[in-house]
Amino acid sequence: MRTVDPEKHAAKRRAILDAAAGCFARNGFEKTSTADICRAAGISSGSLFHYFPTKRAVFVGIFEADTEDNEELLAAAKEMADPWEGVLAVVERMSAAIVLPGVVRLILEAAAQAARDPEFNELIRSNDDVMRVGLVGLIERGVQSGRLSPMLAPADAGNWVVALVDALLSRASLDPDLDVEHEQGVLRQLLTRILGPSE
Repeated sequence: MRTVDPEKHAAKRRAILDAAAGCFARNGFEKTSTADICRAAGISSGSLFHYFPTKRAVFVGIFEADTEDNEELLAAAKEMADPWEGVLAVVERMSAAIVLPGVVRLILEAAAQAARDPEFNELIRSNDDVMRVGLVGLIERGVQSGRLSPMLAPADAGNWVVALVDALLSRASLDPDLDVEHEQGVLRQLLTRILGPSE
C-alpha cells in the first residue's frame, strides 16, 4: 500500500486551491466548472476529486486555508515584542491583499455565496472572529504594557480595526484606480489615532 507524504499532499492541495481561486475570481462561483479548475491546476478530474469531492468543497477550502493563514499571522504577531508593531503587521498583511490579482473579486464572490449558503456564511463569520479576537488580544497586551492607549475599549477598538480594513477592501472593489499606497498610509494614521501608541 502506497503511503502519502503529508507535506506533498498539503502542497498539492494548496496548489489546487490557488489555481481555483483564480478561476472563481475571474468567472464567479456559478460559472466556474471543475473542468476549469483542472485546466488551471494542470490536473485530471480524478486528481481533483481525490482532494475535493465537489466544486463547493474547493471554494470552501480556499477560505478554510485563509483562516489557517490568519491564525499563523496572528500567532507570529503575538510573538513580536511590541504589540503595536504586531497590530501593524496584521493590518498591513490584510490590506496588502487588495493589490493581488483577483483578491477583491474573490472577496465579493465570497460575500455573494455567504448570502445564499448558511454553512459557508458561518465559515466567513468564524474567519472574521479569528481576526477580530486576535487583534483584540494584541490591543489588550498593548494596553497592559502601556504601549497603547486606545480611545475605545479594546474589544471595540479591535472591531473598528477590522472594519477599517474591510472598508479599504470595499473601496478597492468600487474604484480600480484607487491609490492603494496612499490609502494604506491613511489607514495607518487612523489606527494611530484610534490606538494611541506611545512614542
